[in-house]
Amino acid sequence: MKRFVLAVAIVFSVASSASAHGHRVHRYHNFAEGLGRGLIHMLDTARPRAWCGWYMRELLGVSDRSYNLARNWVGYGRPAMGPHVGAIVVWPHHVSLIVGRTPNGVWITKGGNEGGRVMERPRSLAGAIAFREP
Repeated sequence: MKRFVLAVAIVFSVASSASAHGHRVHRYHNFAEGLGRGLIHMLDTARPRAWCGWYMRELLGVSDRSYNLARNWVGYGRPAMGPHVGAIVVWPHHVSLIVGRTPNGVWITKGGNEGGRVMERPRSLAGAIAFREP
C-alpha cells in the first residue's frame, strides 16, 4: 500500500511540475502517463490473498484476472482425458499443474499457495472437479 501511495504522489507531483513549466509539459506528461500505466499493471497483477489461481495465471501467461479464482479454471483451455503430466487439475478451492508422477503412481503437482508458497509435491487428486489442457 505504501508503494501505491508513493507512486500516486509521484504521478501528481510530476504532473503538477509539468504544468508549472510549460515548455516541459510534453516530456513530463509522457513520463507521468507511462508511470500511470506501470502503476495500473502493478495493481492488475498484484497477488491476491488466495493466490493459487493467480500463480497459475503467472505460470501460463494468462492475463484474464477472473482466473484468480481457482474454480474458474474449470472453463480454461479444453477438457483433458484424465490426469497426465501437463494437465491442469482443478479442485473446488485450488488449482495446480501436474508435473510428474512418483514410482508408486501418485501424481506430483506444482501450485501456488501451497502452505503459503509455491510447491511441487505428490498429491492425491481425490475431489478434483476437472482436468484441463492448457
